Amino acid sequence: MQRRNTQVEMPKQDPKERIRNFNEVAKGYTSEMAVEEAHRCLNCKNPQCRKGCPVEIDIPAFIKLIKEKKFGEAIRKIKEKNALPAICGRVCPQEEQCQKFCVLGLKGESVAIGRLERFAADFERENGIINVEKYGSDGGRVAVIGSGPASLTVAAELAKLGHRVEVFESLHTAGGVLMYGIPEFRLPKAIVQSEVEYVKKLGVLFHLDATIGKLTTIRELFESGFDAVFIGSGAGLPSFLQIPGENLNGVYSANEFLIRTNLMKAYLFPRYDTPIKVGKIVAVVGGGNVAMDAARSALRLGAEKVYIIYRRSKEELPARLEEVENAEEEGIIFMLLTNPIRFIGDERGNLKVMECIKMELGEPDESGRRRPVPIKGSEFKMDVDTAIIAIGQTPNPLIQRSTEGLKTTKWNTIIVEEETCQTSIEGVYAGGDVVSGAATVISAMGAGKKAAKAIHEFVMKKRLKSGT
Repeated sequence: MQRRNTQVEMPKQDPKERIRNFNEVAKGYTSEMAVEEAHRCLNCKNPQCRKGCPVEIDIPAFIKLIKEKKFGEAIRKIKEKNALPAICGRVCPQEEQCQKFCVLGLKGESVAIGRLERFAADFERENGIINVEKYGSDGGRVAVIGSGPASLTVAAELAKLGHRVEVFESLHTAGGVLMYGIPEFRLPKAIVQSEVEYVKKLGVLFHLDATIGKLTTIRELFESGFDAVFIGSGAGLPSFLQIPGENLNGVYSANEFLIRTNLMKAYLFPRYDTPIKVGKIVAVVGGGNVAMDAARSALRLGAEKVYIIYRRSKEELPARLEEVENAEEEGIIFMLLTNPIRFIGDERGNLKVMECIKMELGEPDESGRRRPVPIKGSEFKMDVDTAIIAIGQTPNPLIQRSTEGLKTTKWNTIIVEEETCQTSIEGVYAGGDVVSGAATVISAMGAGKKAAKAIHEFVMKKRLKSGT
């Protein structure tokens, strides 16, 4: 088979069709497509792709198995290191991780590692070959707070090492940001739940509607017999613009908008009883993946026009290129180098107008990107009846404030040792967005892997000392 210079394209829904539904946009590879893409791999003696994988998947090995049409063995190879492959294959920024280091990318397109991972995971689920190895229970007892990607990774890794793990999730469904933050058309909820079920089959116990810091404290978890605690409670507190009119009806945080849409299934109203009001003209403020998710959701919920308002240029957009391209295909209008300065409502307190100012790029700021600077006299107004603020999130401080001795930053992120994820309290570890602020799924999983290793060592030493 002659090696292609470009990736095998993944089929996806036509933009005109997909803006009318919440079905998954990307359809995934067929087995023929996967084998063809796998044949592009050079089988490097010194594979560079592994450098970019935070969870240390043996990438060449699983691709070789796909090339040989050993799809069941391929997913088993992936799951040696990654408990959430169907999720990672869909939402991880592979272009900035493993694929960035692929040697093929020097002269053409890198191997589509993420698409191949997704294929292997989907093949397993669709063909019912999930094989869960039974592990012992001679370790300790570990509490995991939250059930997002960092927590699910910690739980799975520790269960494999023989620990009894209990996950405490404050919402009514496990999955954390994977369930409430990412739309159905990008990450179907059934996919997330199938990965959660896999973690359960490893022996992990889940407690839902269990808010640690409110009903139970970390100190009380230790008193009830846990040997260690991992905090993976995410970054679910929205940030706002702090401009006039932000409290008007029709102004949402991206958190509220996406939680209503995703977890509470507002897009299926009235079959599900959580409505969400979306006007004819929607402005989404921000340029990350969350902004793209909110804008594309608003379009599917009936908006006639949806704008992305971003204060820098297209080159600085933090969203994945794939998500920007999907949004453009669907008709989202990008208003770049633009920033809102106030919202204006009618006599009933409903949003009607957004006033903005044009921006220009100055010198680089602390993020390394050129700083946006307002252009005097460039103010203008535009009709808008829904605005969604998607400029980032910070951790909810509930756990931090109820845990004496837990050191945090001024943004309520938890301070940890980089290599072990240990906090300022012995036996308490943390990882994911509650440490880093809002980041990627795969970076949270990488933190989960590090934390699991450190927790295992801590618990086993503790048990050895106590003679249990």
